[in-house]
Formats: sequence, C-alpha cells, structure tokens
Amino acid sequence: MLGFGIIIPNLAYYAEEIGATPTQIAFLLSIYSVMQLLFAPIWGRLSDIYGRKPAILFGLLGNAIALAAFGLAKGYLLLVIARGAAGIASAAVLPTVMAYVADVTTSEERGKGMGLMGAAMGLGFILGPAIGGVMGRHDLPFFIAGGLSLITFLFVLVVLPESLQKDSDPKSHQWISPQEAVRHTIRNISLIPLFLVAFFTTFSFSGLEATFPLFIKEGWGFGQKEMGWMFMIMGAIVVPIQGGLLGRLINVFGERRIIIVGLFLNALGMVLLLNAISFMSLTLYLTITAIGNQLIRPTNASWISKQTQMGQGTAIGIMDTFLSLGRVLGPLLGGWLYERSAHPVLIKSIFNTIFGEWLYGRDAYSYVILAGILLIALVGLYLPLRWVESNLKNDTVKEKE
Repeated sequence: MLGFGIIIPNLAYYAEEIGATPTQIAFLLSIYSVMQLLFAPIWGRLSDIYGRKPAILFGLLGNAIALAAFGLAKGYLLLVIARGAAGIASAAVLPTVMAYVADVTTSEERGKGMGLMGAAMGLGFILGPAIGGVMGRHDLPFFIAGGLSLITFLFVLVVLPESLQKDSDPKSHQWISPQEAVRHTIRNISLIPLFLVAFFTTFSFSGLEATFPLFIKEGWGFGQKEMGWMFMIMGAIVVPIQGGLLGRLINVFGERRIIIVGLFLNALGMVLLLNAISFMSLTLYLTITAIGNQLIRPTNASWISKQTQMGQGTAIGIMDTFLSLGRVLGPLLGGWLYERSAHPVLIKSIFNTIFGEWLYGRDAYSYVILAGILLIALVGLYLPLRWVESNLKNDTVKEKE
C-alpha cells in the first residue's frame, strides 16, 4: 500500500503528459478494477485450495513487473495494458491478505484484526502520497513502487508462514468455478446486502478519486505535492481510528451501526467539498469522506467472514469483486461528469436553486450525484442490514446452546 500511495499523486498527471483526456484517465482506473473484478474470486478460491502464501507471492511479483512497465510506457495503449496487468496481480494480494487475517483471528478478534489491516493500508496512504508528491518526475514513482513490491515479495517468501490449516474443512478445498461461487453466494442471501455496501461505497469514492487531482489543479492550481500533503494529513487521522478504535467500536456498537455511520460520513464529505475555499478546507472535507470510506471496508470484511459458509478466501474474493465493480463504474461516471463542460440548463438551474453559490466548478455536481447515490443506498440497505445483524445474533445464540 505504500507503493500504491506513492503513485496516487502521479498517475493522472503522468497519463495527462502522454495526452490522455479525463475520460481516458478514468478508464485507466477502471481497467485496473475490471481485472480485479474478474480475477479476485478466482484468486480467492485458489488461496482456499493451495494456501494464502502462493497467491500473495504471485500477486506481489506480478505487481512489481506491471508497475515498472507502466513507468516505461510512452503510449496510452501500453498504459492500459500495464494497468490491467497490475489489476490482475493486485487481485491476488488484497482479498488473500484479508482471508489470512480471518484465518488467524477468532470471531471476537475479527473486527480488531481487520481494523489493524485497514490501519496498515492507511499507513501507506500517509507516507506514500507524501513521497510521491515530492518526486520531480511523474514516471519515477512507478519504479519506486515496483521496487517496494519486489522487496515485499522477498519478505513474504522468507518470513511469512502459511495461515491455512491443512486439517480445515475438506469442502473448502474443493474447486468451484467463479460462476458457482457467485450462485452459492446468492443462495446465502445474508451476504448480498454486505456485498452491495462494498459496491456503493467504492463506486462513490472512486468517482471522486478519478477527478480529484484535476479538480484541485483547475480550482486552486494545486499539483501532486499539495495532493501528497492532503493524503498524508488525511491518513494521519484515519489510521489511528482504524488501528486503535475500530475493533472496539465494532464490539460496542456492532458492524451495522459502523457501516451506517461510514456511509453517511462518506456522502457528507463529498457534498462539503463543494464549499471548499482553501487547502485546509479541502483537506478537512476529504478527510471526512475518507473516514467514512475507511470505516466500512474492514468492518464489512469482518462481518462477511462471520457470515460466510464457504471458504474465507472465496467470500472475501467475491466481496472484492463488488469492490472492483464499483471501481470500474465509479471512475467512468465521475470522469464523464467532470469532462462535460456544458450541462443541460434544467439540471444547472435545479442544482443552483438547491445549493446556490456552492456550485462554482464544472465538476461540482458530479460529487453531489455520487453523494446522492450513497444516501439512496443507505436508505435502501437500512432494513436489510438490520436483518443481517439479527440473523447473525440468532446464529451466535444457537452455537452457544
């Protein structure tokens, strides 16, 4: 995640130097997620059969090669190919690592474990963008990030033990196709609301992420350096919440309440961005959005791991598919809205009537639309999430009896 953080302030600017439009930049983000969508369930199931460590090793090595190829690319098509390869490789790492955490934690410790995992990811967002923001060239961060991925590969190869127990349920080691895994998940209806939470959260945040570098550049003249500092400040606030508080919050309030608060904060921060007037206000509103977003993923992964009746890798891999679907569609919508310089007069008048002077940027209501989608999801999933919570409590009572 440190390597991922390093390239955040540079990817859009590097593609822009090659001549990519905002929509093409959004497509670069989406092709990465398309590959994750297709391959996350496959890698998750393979990790259930052959172990977590081989999948993590393959993903880290593939990611290192793909990042170096991206830094060497001088044409848009090569950028697309390299970014797609990075998506395939990363699909082998993140869901497998979350399944690893589920392997080595009890049900009571699961929220804390996923929170610490989220904090480790957030730590990459603290240091990564700050490092990437001070680099003079936009291609150099990709070589640095690839080198970090290679170092991590060597660390995993030598140090990390396998977490999957050989005496676990034999059914979890039987191969099923991705289609069968999805059908199995649909039959386990209690997982569907949690997968939808994963989709809508990532959809909205990635739509913001795709246009934010261009937003701060055109609105305030900020570049990768200022963006790096924004992410560093944001991460310094988010990481302690994930690492020190999230597990306790889950044990006190339960996963459902944490997810509802996360959805609301995510939407609130996006709307507030429309009223940003300075570096500090931009950073504050971005942080509110990030807190909401980062509360949800580890909490959701913890909840899914408690609900699933299939292998942990398979279930979390399917969750990652929904995350990836959100990262595919979110940047495409966000980039398309941002690039539209002439919007219908009726829509403009409606938004101006509601928000008045808040709407001053050409991308302004892309954030309002994304926030509105999140709020609709919050209302629509409120009762299904209560049902999931009630179902889990009943299962826990039966196990104790």
